[in-house]
Amino acid sequence: MHRSIDKLALLLATASVCWGFFVFAYASSASCWPRERDALLALKQGINDTHDVLASWQRRRHDCCRWTSVTCNNKTGHVTQLDIGGTGFTGQISPSLISLQHIEYLSLQNTSLLGPNGGVLPEFLCSLHNLRHLDLSHTPYSGGVPARLSNLSNLEYLDLSWTSLHGHAPEFLFSYKNLRHLDLSYTPLSGRLPRQLANCSKLEHLDLSSTLLSSTILPQLGNLSNLRHLGLGFTQDTWTSAISWLNRLHVLEYVDLSGTDLSTDDVFLLANTIPSLKSLILRNCSLPNANQSLARLNLTKLEHLDLSHNHLGHPIETCWFWNITSIKHLALVDTNLYGPFPDALGDMTSLQHLSFNNNGNSATMMVDLKNLCDLETMWLDGGLALGNITEFIWKLPQCSSSKLSILSSSDNNMTGMLPDMVGHLNSLKYIFLSNNSITGAIPSGLRNLTSLEILDLASNKLTGQIPLLPRSLAGLCISKNSLSGQLPLDFGAPNLTELSLYSNYLTGHVTRAICELQNLVTLDLSNNLLEGEFPWCSPMPSMEVLILSNNNFSGNFPSWLQNSSSLVFLDLAVNKFYGTLPAWIGDLVKLQFLQLNHNMFYGDIPVSVTNLILLQHFSLASNNISGSIPSSLSKLIAMTQEHPGRLGSEWYLQEGRNRNVLSLVMKQQELRYGACAVNEMVGIDLSLNHLTGGIPDEITSLKGLLNLNLSWNHLSGNIPMKIGDMKSLESLDLSRNNLSGEIPSSLSDLTYLSSLKLSYDNLAGGIPIGRQLDTLYNENPSMYSGNLGLCGPPLEKNCPGNNAPHHDNQKRIENGYGSVLFFYFGLTAGFAAGLWVVFCALLFKRGWRIAYFHLFDKLYDNMYVLAVVTWGRITSKATAS
Repeated sequence: MHRSIDKLALLLATASVCWGFFVFAYASSASCWPRERDALLALKQGINDTHDVLASWQRRRHDCCRWTSVTCNNKTGHVTQLDIGGTGFTGQISPSLISLQHIEYLSLQNTSLLGPNGGVLPEFLCSLHNLRHLDLSHTPYSGGVPARLSNLSNLEYLDLSWTSLHGHAPEFLFSYKNLRHLDLSYTPLSGRLPRQLANCSKLEHLDLSSTLLSSTILPQLGNLSNLRHLGLGFTQDTWTSAISWLNRLHVLEYVDLSGTDLSTDDVFLLANTIPSLKSLILRNCSLPNANQSLARLNLTKLEHLDLSHNHLGHPIETCWFWNITSIKHLALVDTNLYGPFPDALGDMTSLQHLSFNNNGNSATMMVDLKNLCDLETMWLDGGLALGNITEFIWKLPQCSSSKLSILSSSDNNMTGMLPDMVGHLNSLKYIFLSNNSITGAIPSGLRNLTSLEILDLASNKLTGQIPLLPRSLAGLCISKNSLSGQLPLDFGAPNLTELSLYSNYLTGHVTRAICELQNLVTLDLSNNLLEGEFPWCSPMPSMEVLILSNNNFSGNFPSWLQNSSSLVFLDLAVNKFYGTLPAWIGDLVKLQFLQLNHNMFYGDIPVSVTNLILLQHFSLASNNISGSIPSSLSKLIAMTQEHPGRLGSEWYLQEGRNRNVLSLVMKQQELRYGACAVNEMVGIDLSLNHLTGGIPDEITSLKGLLNLNLSWNHLSGNIPMKIGDMKSLESLDLSRNNLSGEIPSSLSDLTYLSSLKLSYDNLAGGIPIGRQLDTLYNENPSMYSGNLGLCGPPLEKNCPGNNAPHHDNQKRIENGYGSVLFFYFGLTAGFAAGLWVVFCALLFKRGWRIAYFHLFDKLYDNMYVLAVVTWGRITSKATAS
């Protein structure tokens, strides 16, 4: 009996231990709650996850705590963290997130998940009361900051930077008692900086840079003893009376006061009292100089120093910072420092980034930089007065582990030959040496730069032929040199997207090597001596810009362009192309600029050209085009708008700054437009052809046109009556045609017109009046010449009979009215003058005054006596009767 009881007790004890172990194991690996799992799945439904980042979020995988970007509490199984930031997700954010009531960490940064009200910040996020970390930076949210955001009283981290939230910044943003990190930078929030900000004693990170907040920088910020990051750069209307409070921030590592006037503060002496400082950013602070002598440098941890856009204006070698070897990033852009760089630069072995561009070509770089093995980028554009490129390259870092990836020294008057040794700088990705005076051939050693992506040697004096290029190269610009010979049979860079060879002396035929560059976006071969037919290439789907102008190309319109559906800019001008224009040209629906002038094209203008709704500029001048002008011109939508959508491709930003892209005859002269200005040009030039028929009335719907040139054709009929609707026109040339009828009176409505030619047509009748037309005639009296039927001012020929111009009658009326007006004016003035003469005489001559009143009294008495006597006689006669 006792044995059975003992066995039963042992069995119960064992079961109890096993159950306890099971409960503990379950608690220590608790799975997520079904309600929270459903909320996450609902969120996934609204997300466009093109890269399957959330592939693990599946209903069959019950434990959502093991899903990507999700973290749960180990004991309770509740979701506490959701981090989908940096994924670039687009779509909708589901209100189901409100079910995650235990979440403490939520990051949506760099996503585009819209809420129920579109771009407005979703208010249901304000119901997640346990949130400690909320990151909404780089999201598309706009509108005001929801008042309910103040409910998140446990927040320690709040980042709303780089959003479109605007309006007044509510004070509660600066009142969270547990806040350690607050970033509102690059948001258009406005208002004044509240004083309670100084009470956020736990604050470690504060960034209000580039906001619309305005106020004096509060000295109370010096009480934030835990502050490590302070960003107040370029805040709206923010100023400071003194910044001495900075030396109370003993753990401060980052400070940005850019855009604040610090001309009266000894900011460098003050910064030297903060040994913890790692980043000092003082761009555009009106600093008077940087040549202070600091007795003892305490900034031994300084890594980032930016003094750009301050007019320092003293020798660069006198600056105080050259002995700080910890500096990694040194920016001195637009500081007007001059003279030679000091040798101490060569000892700054931690330096990674050096920026000295836009300094008026006033400095020299003779320093040996071979020991700067960590140097990654070097920007010197427009900073050096002179230099020899050979010596310069030899003094660059030559460490076995060299990290130099960007070398930019454009606009620096550098001479000499680019040495073959440049091929040893094997980390280089970008080389910008344009607009110098570099001579010799392009070194073959460049082929060894296996990481090189962009090579810009434009506007130099390079000679020879184009060598084999690095296979990694994506962009090559060697325009405006003296390169010669034929194009290479193999460029060696199959991934080229930008190839700019304009303004050289390249000869011969274009090789099929061009056709093998299937990734080309921009191809510019203009202003060379190339000839023959352009080879047939397979479709280049990425091609946006093709410029072949000013060569000797011949043959038909390149048929391989038919499937180049991305083409935006096409220039075949000044060549020997011939044949008819293909009807499929209307299929190039993205085309905005089409230049075909000065060729030998013939036939009609394809009606399909009006399908190019984005077309801004169309030139067919100086060809053999016949037929009539297409009537459906109103379909050219970009030309009907006064401010059409501009060129979509960013190609012009990568071209040389002095590049003339578009050449056209306008305002009676040849004008050349640069890469940026061409984007504003809207015009049609069909001059010097054999066009017949009339000018279609629909042309007046093109209200965005700046230039219309139809001269030297055989056009007949009348000028469209509503031509005055084209109010953007600056240049209009209809000369040398067979146009007849009167000049429309609406022409005087073209107030922006600065050039007009209607000469040598068959126009008749009076000329419209208008101040603008009179001014144009005074500048160019021949603009109506050759029209025998025109009459009236400003011409000497008078209009006969009732056909006299309206402004002639108007002139006679005005003359008659002027004579009458002059008579009444003289009458009134004479009366007033006579009256004042009499009045002044009586006022200042006492004797005259007495005599006048005596005379008046005598006349009065005589009149009175005469009246009484006369009345008495009349009464007497009446009584006698």
